[in-house]
Amino acid sequence: MSKFKILYAEDDETLAFLTKDNLELNDYAVTHCHNGEHCLEAFRSGSFDICILDIMMPKIDGFELAVEIRKIDHHIPIIFLSAKTLKEDRIKGLRLGADDYLVKPFSIEELLLKIEVFLKRSQKKSIPEKERYTVGGFEFDADNYSLVKADKKTVLTQREAELLKLFLDNKNTVLKREQILTSLWGNDDYFMGRSLDVFISRLRKILSEEKEIGIENLHGIGFKFTVKE
Repeated sequence: MSKFKILYAEDDETLAFLTKDNLELNDYAVTHCHNGEHCLEAFRSGSFDICILDIMMPKIDGFELAVEIRKIDHHIPIIFLSAKTLKEDRIKGLRLGADDYLVKPFSIEELLLKIEVFLKRSQKKSIPEKERYTVGGFEFDADNYSLVKADKKTVLTQREAELLKLFLDNKNTVLKREQILTSLWGNDDYFMGRSLDVFISRLRKILSEEKEIGIENLHGIGFKFTVKE
């Protein structure tokens, strides 16, 4: 199983070295960026399981960076590490979508514990129990893998049905390619990725007569199932 991937933004070189070293000793794969601009570029081009962000950084500060990350991914855990100790700063960080806020100097043990907790939570994120959906002119029965429009019924494969359900549970939200592969197959290897492309092409073809529905390919990121309501 591949290591969890951490995106870490910190402009203090000494602190960054020590933190990155400790995270890697605990078997995390860490991408470190010295400023917010480089961090945002890395996030857009890569795939990560959690973000750890300093606030006072050059180019783009941590608050603005969190806003941009949340535009791309609504679910990835974000932890702020900051010397800002005011309650107002903590509240601002959490309102911007952070999952937690640690004040410097922080305990590496506490950081590791929080990372573990948030990764477990994100990996086990509950999927709504809804099994029947209406999307455009289609009625989708996830239990029976059937997609019906008027008198026309299409029976999907199990994987196709699971993929469509995942899209509908997260409609109008960006899903990273790795998220989809892990949700459906438990890993994100190359061959599963090719299978995913086939399933998406088939779903696009089936749903193509509904102009209000689309599966948008976000190059280097993933897919977005769009429904105009």
